[in-house]
Amino acid sequence: MSRGADALRTGLRGLGQLLLTVGFVLLLFVVYELYVTDLLAGQAQEELSDELREEWDGATPAPITPEVGEPFAFLHVPGLGAGWNRAIVEGTGADELAQGPGHYVGTALPGEQGNFAVAGHRVGRGSPFLDLDQLRPGDPIVVETSDAWYVYRVLGDPATGDFGGGPVPGQQIVSPSDVSVISPTPTAAPEVPPSGAYLTLTTCHPRYSARERLIVHAVLEGGPVLRADAPGGPPALQEG
Repeated sequence: MSRGADALRTGLRGLGQLLLTVGFVLLLFVVYELYVTDLLAGQAQEELSDELREEWDGATPAPITPEVGEPFAFLHVPGLGAGWNRAIVEGTGADELAQGPGHYVGTALPGEQGNFAVAGHRVGRGSPFLDLDQLRPGDPIVVETSDAWYVYRVLGDPATGDFGGGPVPGQQIVSPSDVSVISPTPTAAPEVPPSGAYLTLTTCHPRYSARERLIVHAVLEGGPVLRADAPGGPPALQEG
């Protein structure tokens, strides 16, 4: 056999080994992103939840003045599964979102006029908003704070399932650069005064891609339900 053929065979063997190595590394990366980060986020959520419950069980729970990275409320979404809830931390940086849903700094707080906006990962890091697209008009989204529950309803027409029909849609897909979705009045210019008390959830779209953003908008239904009057939560928690 010629030296040229030997060199070609050696080169192909080396290329094959390289491709196997690259494939193995990519597989490890996928496993880490999809599974290991979910486990880590789950552990972080347990710790955050315990920390927040212990704080609230204290003699004088502190008012809502969240610092970046600190948990301050719980998000309950029956439409994402029975008993679905996550602790919300302040901030939407990588460190914050690795623990769970994060509140956009500077947007309204629960129950306030304006837009209480929360981001969460679609896949990996606990995948809190994996099935966010399954929410429908009228579905409840409940926010629990140290002293009250706030019930929001996904915007749109519950009878037809149409997310449109009003100035603020119940669901939309936008580019990552569209920051109007977290304006005081969602989809309006940031300087426009709030027209109500809204809640906005944002996540990546489609799954396994950050090309676009999936947005869900909801509006506050009535006033706060005091925890003292309903320690187990409002009836909306049993929907879905």
